[in-house]
Amino acid sequence: MLFFSLLCATNRITQMSIQIEQYSSGTWLPATGYKFFLPSKVNDQWLWNDAQLNTLLEKASIQLGELNSYARLVPNIDLFIELHVTKEAVKSSRIEGTQTNINEAVLPEEEIKPERRNDWKEVKNYTNALNAAINSLNDLPLSSRLLKQAHKILLSGVRGENKLPGEYRSSQNWIGGSAPADALFVPPSHIYVDELIGDLENFLHNENINVPALIRIGIAHYQFETIHPFLDGNGRIGRLLITLFLVDQKILHKPLLYLSTYFEGNKSHYYDNLTRVREKGDLLHWLKYFLIGVEKTSKEAVITLSQVIKLKQELELSIHEKWGRRTQSALKLLNALFLHPVITVKDAMSICELTKKASGELIESFEKAGILSELTGQTRNRIFAFNRYLELFQNE
Repeated sequence: MLFFSLLCATNRITQMSIQIEQYSSGTWLPATGYKFFLPSKVNDQWLWNDAQLNTLLEKASIQLGELNSYARLVPNIDLFIELHVTKEAVKSSRIEGTQTNINEAVLPEEEIKPERRNDWKEVKNYTNALNAAINSLNDLPLSSRLLKQAHKILLSGVRGENKLPGEYRSSQNWIGGSAPADALFVPPSHIYVDELIGDLENFLHNENINVPALIRIGIAHYQFETIHPFLDGNGRIGRLLITLFLVDQKILHKPLLYLSTYFEGNKSHYYDNLTRVREKGDLLHWLKYFLIGVEKTSKEAVITLSQVIKLKQELELSIHEKWGRRTQSALKLLNALFLHPVITVKDAMSICELTKKASGELIESFEKAGILSELTGQTRNRIFAFNRYLELFQNE
């Protein structure tokens, strides 16, 4: 009798777990004139036998831990996060077809050419959505409510503003093609969205299963992109989900890991790996690709942070040695530039509490020192950029 009870318990555990190597990704169901993909649910215990996955998980976890530790040691780390966020907004939006670069993204709207303002606005919305979502984690768990709030900001006043901002879809969507019948991929019918998102949300927070965080969020990102719960903006929200999860779970002390640069580096490879899971059930390959991206991106973020700190120390030392009575004002201006690397004389007046004349002279000194460069070529309303800092975030 005891043996039978143990056997039943073992069977229940087996039935309530998913073997990654044997993953069945879902089924195709008929609709009028087309078929849609209904993914398998993911809120379960996940197991695997592949030794390479363990190795990649270890490498990614170590590198991510190094990034988190490094960020904790950097004084005034919040000074440097803004440009990390801006770079993510640029890269994530570029995957969706925008053309804005980081130099444009930090400029005020009136300095952007009219034909490029829609792209600029989409990047700015992504930045605002990301920052708002990170701040919301102080009061809300990572949830549908939080993602919907981010989505509403993302689509505000841009392409897609008529596609239910802040709400899950109530109709069929598709990827590629002009209709579901000729689409590259048709996500599940809208009638399944709430159920599938509920399962995904439970998976992210399920404390009764032992699934490493990076495996969990790798699966979750795939599942979110497959559900495609919004009419527009799914890719950007799905990539944002990765960072939100790591911050929510206290794996990252600050939001410094963004995978869009990795994904954007070879977009077809990214999409092919997602498709491979749906068509062949090859979740193992996707997770390996994902973990390599986490390790690579974490390493690059540490290098960038190191370069930023080196640049800051170099310029601070130079200011202390050469700027005499203007040292304190110069240091104030320098700190502000690390937070936002474009500036006007009016900005400098407010930051340094100086007259217009003194602020103009300070900025002119920054120009002569090679810290600032004038962008507009105008004699009035000039804008200056901290190019040495911006260049650290322009690696492709």
